[in-house]
Amino acid sequence: MDIIKVISRLMDYPRAELQAQASGIEAVINSAREISPEMRQQLVHLLHEIYDGDLLDAQEAYTGLFDRGRSLSLLLFEHVHGESRDRGQAMVDLLSIYEAHGFSINARELPDHIPLHLEFLAHRPDLEVREGLSDISHILGVLSARLQERESAYAALFDSLLMISGVNVDISELREKVAGEKRDDTPEELDKIWEEEAVTFGAGDALGSGCSSSTPVPPKKSANEAVAVRWAN
Repeated sequence: MDIIKVISRLMDYPRAELQAQASGIEAVINSAREISPEMRQQLVHLLHEIYDGDLLDAQEAYTGLFDRGRSLSLLLFEHVHGESRDRGQAMVDLLSIYEAHGFSINARELPDHIPLHLEFLAHRPDLEVREGLSDISHILGVLSARLQERESAYAALFDSLLMISGVNVDISELREKVAGEKRDDTPEELDKIWEEEAVTFGAGDALGSGCSSSTPVPPKKSANEAVAVRWAN
């Protein structure tokens, strides 16, 4: 599904190669019938907001939004397991899903990075795409609500994914809940995060015997079934 690829690219760190492809990306957005005309307009607006100006400014804005604090983390399991031991096993399970479908990732990338997971879904049949997005709809909804509270155009990415999933998420209700949240991207809150014990997820022991809270998902199990188990809690 081409629109999923576009959303994945727009959700990732702004890059010069995408800036050069902006006109082609806009054409894909305008041809996407999986989302409404209004949603297409919002995605085009975001595309221009990111890539019409200075790329360094766009990169700085992106980092300030998604890389400070945990509330807008683009790591799925951050919103499910936090820093618990279950997170490591969930990483192992998701990696096995990717490998079972012939989807390889860079060793530096975490498997639950949302843009990466969208890239995986984009190569699956449309039904699996919608089921996969449905499995994480609660996370997508919360991220959209938090971005809307910050008046960020990036919210359109998550609203588009929800529209494609077909899941009816009450964003207004979620916005009421997140409106009372304490911001975690202030200097004081960031200091608290850095003071907490670090948990590293990567190759070797960090993904292996140190996280044994449950049995890994068998490779032949479907991606949607296996991921849903991890995100249902």
